[in-house]
Amino acid sequence: MGVDIGGTKCLAVVLDAGRITAEAKVPTPRRSGPLLDAIAALVLQVSGAVPPGTASGGATAAAAVGVGAPGLVDVDGVLRFAPNLPGIVGLGLKAELEARLGVPVQADNDATCAAWGERQMGAARGLDEVLLVTLGTGIGGGIVSGGRIARGANGFAGEIGHMVVDPEGPVCLCGRQGCWERFASGSGLGRLGREAALAGRASRVRDLAGGDPDQVRGEHVTAAAAEGDAEALAVMDRLGWWIAVGLANLANVFDPRAFVLGGGLAGAGEVLLAPVRTAFAEVVGGYGHRPAVEIVPAALGERAGAIGAACLAVDFS
Repeated sequence: MGVDIGGTKCLAVVLDAGRITAEAKVPTPRRSGPLLDAIAALVLQVSGAVPPGTASGGATAAAAVGVGAPGLVDVDGVLRFAPNLPGIVGLGLKAELEARLGVPVQADNDATCAAWGERQMGAARGLDEVLLVTLGTGIGGGIVSGGRIARGANGFAGEIGHMVVDPEGPVCLCGRQGCWERFASGSGLGRLGREAALAGRASRVRDLAGGDPDQVRGEHVTAAAAEGDAEALAVMDRLGWWIAVGLANLANVFDPRAFVLGGGLAGAGEVLLAPVRTAFAEVVGGYGHRPAVEIVPAALGERAGAIGAACLAVDFS
């Protein structure tokens, strides 16, 4: 069984022989105690141990439970810091949930879980060297190396969105300047779209934003590009270049067989993937002399984190 803690919802799935047999979701509480209670109740609900709406308590039929959380989860399963859950700091997810549920619990970063899910059941099935890059409001990452999750010394590996790609770039929510996610995420696409609209370009994008360039968001650019609008496609090309810059840096460090691109922005499909692949060939070192690195879309969608958490619970419990 796996649970993915999101900024707005918690999603739980039950895996049986590689199939999802049950799932449910609840809003994400903003404080530690209510969050633990909600996760425990959700696990018990989807396991069939209690009916929906019943307070947590009792035993779950799960052999093990995995939990993915957005933020820094250490090797002991403690959520140290979560930017999207500012009221929750130093929460012992593993220990607290094991006490509530009576089964082994594996707690990890949500993108790390999603990476393992894609490796076990999705777009990277069977690959031992792969990086998942989640392109949403920000950028997250999960690393599979040697057929195992790479967590680093403290469990914090994979915070790839905060690689600095332009020291004089825009200020990031983390407090530094020029982080990759400021250029290559959904919010980065919105910024590129606004810049184009304010410069008198991207008229279709501006129209979709109600005629106000300051209201342009990434989804307006994506929608116009899907219609074939040339100016929107040019913005997507620029975004693709910024994504490729980060991927090239990661390729030089990790030498993966594949990058799996997930998150809401990756839902744009080939409108985004094609310029990313083109730009990657231009910016990665030694492109013509190294085996090709696949750049593919994620396959598991919004369930990737929960599926990966369930797989981690079994594989590493």
